Amino acid sequence: MALLAACGGNAGRGSAEPTVVKCITVRHLDSLSYDFAALSTADDAVTLAFKISGLVKDIPVAKGVAVARGEVLAELDPRDVELQVEAARSAYSEAQSRLSRAERLKAHDAISEQEVESIKNAVAQAYSQYENSLDLLRDTRIVAPFAGVVERTYVDAFQRVSSGESIVRIVNPVSTTVGFTAPEELIPQLASPDTHFSVEFDAWRGVRFTAVIKSFARTSSDALGFPVSLRLTDVDTLRYRISPGMTCIATVVTPDDDRDAVVVPLTAIYSPLGDDDYVWAVQYDHVYKYKVKLGSLAGSDGVEVVSGIKPGDRVVIAGIYHLTEGERVRVEESENR
Repeated sequence: MALLAACGGNAGRGSAEPTVVKCITVRHLDSLSYDFAALSTADDAVTLAFKISGLVKDIPVAKGVAVARGEVLAELDPRDVELQVEAARSAYSEAQSRLSRAERLKAHDAISEQEVESIKNAVAQAYSQYENSLDLLRDTRIVAPFAGVVERTYVDAFQRVSSGESIVRIVNPVSTTVGFTAPEELIPQLASPDTHFSVEFDAWRGVRFTAVIKSFARTSSDALGFPVSLRLTDVDTLRYRISPGMTCIATVVTPDDDRDAVVVPLTAIYSPLGDDDYVWAVQYDHVYKYKVKLGSLAGSDGVEVVSGIKPGDRVVIAGIYHLTEGERVRVEESENR
């Protein structure tokens, strides 16, 4: 999509000759493009902890090690829990024996049905305690919930830890998620079906990956902006191995709802001494300064102009700080792009 038409030539100045200027002809826009510095993030990442307290027996993995799903990542010393399991098993066996004797006695009407039911309840309770102790024994080991890479370990062997304390973190080494921070004014357009997303990684310049919105925050906890996540689509992961932490540029293209707004390069904006913003417009081979109202940044080198110029105006985009009001200029050439 053509945003602007450009024209230009080599700048020069002579006593009698007009100044040669480079300019663009302002056009209406169908859409606006915004570029954001972004970073690939892990599709799957989890920090794991023991559900019980205890003494760490072993951490058989280290940072950067690849692990398979179900592989043991950390173990607690199980001796105390094994004693609980044995005690619960014995209590359950004893309760089953009491129930067997009670059922034989009931067959001869030696005890009441109520007494049998009471013993059955005791058996059920003993079995529940036995199952709970087995769960505790399983909780002395942390296993990988998915295949990934160990990003960090937080404790060492023979260290006593509490339940819920961070032990090890693993991540999926293949990423299809990109995160960046967007300004507030862009948030309402992120969910629009007319908004499109793409990503270009620093590692593969010129290769643009299409993306869709994955999630975005509707509130911000600070003044830095709103976190946005994109999901890359149709990525050849064998050819392009995208890992968490890779730098990239996320491009957001939104429909232009303001038909009066246009976009010009940042190099066209003239702001003397930090005052108001202006552009130099060419009229009848002379340049004149026009005050403009700026909107959002557009792309990596453009800015939206809300008012002050209109489609068809020719705006100087180079050497703007060397021009004077009413100066005669020459536009060397002009071509649409």
